[in-house]
Amino acid sequence: MQPAESSVIERGVAGLCRVVLWLSTTVIFVILVANTALRYATGASLQWANEVPELLFPWLVMSGVVLASLQGAHIATTFLMEAVAERTRRTVSTISWLVVAGLYATLTLATFRMLEVVHDEKSPILQLPGSITYACVMGGMALLALLALQSAWRAWKVPAATAALPEGQVPTAHW
Repeated sequence: MQPAESSVIERGVAGLCRVVLWLSTTVIFVILVANTALRYATGASLQWANEVPELLFPWLVMSGVVLASLQGAHIATTFLMEAVAERTRRTVSTISWLVVAGLYATLTLATFRMLEVVHDEKSPILQLPGSITYACVMGGMALLALLALQSAWRAWKVPAATAALPEGQVPTAHW
């Protein structure tokens, strides 16, 4: 996380994503190991054992994407921002983060509108709605929008929070 002390929002988002990440990884692993052992021992396999990992994998990926965003691990080009004055950097960073938040919010809304359409699509064996996968994408985009708004706030308030940022830098947008 960029600042030395994380906010309540960041801690909450990180905690939620870690739980989703660990649960989805554990369930996928247990199902795949059990199905492999069953197939090796008996020559048969669980009919539903392929569906559950397919449904859980997007949850694993989205939680990882949000955690990577929290840690600033996505690709960023910052050399142009480092070349401008701090006041310009602050303004451009804030606007950039607001644009990023707006784009994530747009994706959240678009995904929400698709939930009703994909809810009727059912998985072949378990008959689970397709909206389960879309809900994780929608949730991930909403969390990313929230984090981008928080970064915009930090970028704007950087003079008061300079000590909390590494090397006194304004957080730069990454997308």
